[in-house]
Amino acid sequence: MFDVRVRLGETVRIEAADRFRPTDGPVVLWVTGVRLVANRPEQYEWVWLEGVKIMHDGRSGDQAQILVRACLLAPVASESPGWRP
Repeated sequence: MFDVRVRLGETVRIEAADRFRPTDGPVVLWVTGVRLVANRPEQYEWVWLEGVKIMHDGRSGDQAQILVRACLLAPVASESPGWRP
């Protein structure tokens, strides 16, 4: 079961190790779309993130679709129902 926490318009840094078949290093992506992938045979659950790459100088780059591990976008402990400050 997927439990993914990412908001449209959010900026996410994705390391090469968290991507499926990366061709370059880490990527910063301004998220414009999210699609779940349920038919991957590998051991991880995967999510398609769609968006605009953010270049090193902060400018917008190319449109991209990046397949990332769902665990990268999992909720943090502070958002868990039983968590209290």
